[in-house]
Amino acid sequence: MPEVIYFDNNATTRPDPSVVEAMLPYLGEQYGNPSSVSALGSQAARAVGLAREQVAALIHCEPAEIVFTSGGTESNHAAFFSARHLNPARRHCVTTAVEHSAVLKPLEALETRGYEVTRLGVDAQGRLDLEALERAIRPDTALLSIMAANNETGVLFPVEKIGEIARAKGVLFHTDAVQAVGKIPLHLENANLHYLSASAHKIHGPKGVGFLYVNRRSGFAPMLLGGGQENGRRAGTENVPGIVGLGKAAELAAHALEDEAREVRRLRDAFESGVLAQIGGVQLNGDPIDRLPNTSNLAFEGVEAQAALILLERANLSASAGSACLTGSLAPSHVLRAMGFSDDRARSSLRFSFSRLNTAQEVEKAVEIVAKTIRKLRES
Repeated sequence: MPEVIYFDNNATTRPDPSVVEAMLPYLGEQYGNPSSVSALGSQAARAVGLAREQVAALIHCEPAEIVFTSGGTESNHAAFFSARHLNPARRHCVTTAVEHSAVLKPLEALETRGYEVTRLGVDAQGRLDLEALERAIRPDTALLSIMAANNETGVLFPVEKIGEIARAKGVLFHTDAVQAVGKIPLHLENANLHYLSASAHKIHGPKGVGFLYVNRRSGFAPMLLGGGQENGRRAGTENVPGIVGLGKAAELAAHALEDEAREVRRLRDAFESGVLAQIGGVQLNGDPIDRLPNTSNLAFEGVEAQAALILLERANLSASAGSACLTGSLAPSHVLRAMGFSDDRARSSLRFSFSRLNTAQEVEKAVEIVAKTIRKLRES
C-alpha cells in the first residue's frame, strides 16, 4: 500500500512501537490473571500496578485514584452512574451542546428516566460562558459534565475555573478529557474535580482500554459488579495487555509532553499557514489561541467536506469531517451548529489533527494535496 499521510489523530493514533513491544509478553507467555495468587498472576498484578503509576504520573494524581476501563465511553458512563447513585434525590445535570456523543447520548437516556438536562451553548469561537454555567446549577443538580477539550475544534475549556464553581455549589464535576490527556499538562493533585475520563488510543496506545480518574475525596458507586477487581470499583478480569500498553503510552506522553506540544503545534501552524496562503475562502473554526496544539478545523467555502475527503483519501491524505463516531452521518456537525454556523459552513469543514509521529515533510506535501483538491472541487 502507498504511504498515507495520517492527519486524523483525534480519531485515533498509531500505536507507538514501544507500546506494542511492552504489550507483547502479556499476549503470550505472561498470560496470568492478576487476581490469581499464582506466580504468573503476581507478575500480571505487578504489571497492572506499574501501569497505574504511569498513568497517575501523567495527570499528577495518586495511583489509587485510577480505575482502568474499556475506554472513554465506559468511563463516562461510570461517572454518570456513580453520580446518580450518590445523589438519587438530585435529578438535574448540566453539560454543553458541544460534548462528544459519549456524553450526550447517556444524558439523553437519563432524560427518558425523568432527569432534566441543561445543555449550555457556546459562542462563535466555541467558548463557554462561565456565568451562564453558574446560573444553570440548581439545588437539585447532581452533576456537571464539561469536556476538557473539544474533539472537533480542539477548543479548551477552563476546567480549573469550572471546578471552583462546582466546589462552591457543592456539585459533582466530571470532565471528558479523552482529547486532552497527553496533549496538554493536567495537574489533578489539588483539582476541584471528581471524575475524569480518558482513552489509550488517543495517546498512541491500544484501543479498547482507558481509565476513569476518581478523586480520593469523592464517593464512587461501581457500575459493574462481580469479582471486586480495581479495588471494588470495576468488576471483570483486567485487560492486562491493554493496561500495560496504556501505561507505557502514558509514560511516553509524560516524558514528551512539553516538547511534543511545541513541535506538534509548529506542524499544525505550518499546515494552516500553507493552506491559507494557497487557497482563498478558508476560515478557522474555533478559538485560534486557546485550543489543543494538534487540532485544526477549517471551513472551505463552496466545498462539500464529504466530497473533499474522498479526493483526499485517493491522494493518500487522511483527515475527517468531525467525530469518528459520527462518520457517514449526513447531518451537519452539532459542534459547529452550536457555535452558530450555518449548515453550509458546517458541511464544508474539515478537521486535520496531528501527532508527534507526523513530519514537516508530510505537512508540506499535505498542503499541496489540500490546495489541489479544493481547487478541483471549486472548478467542477
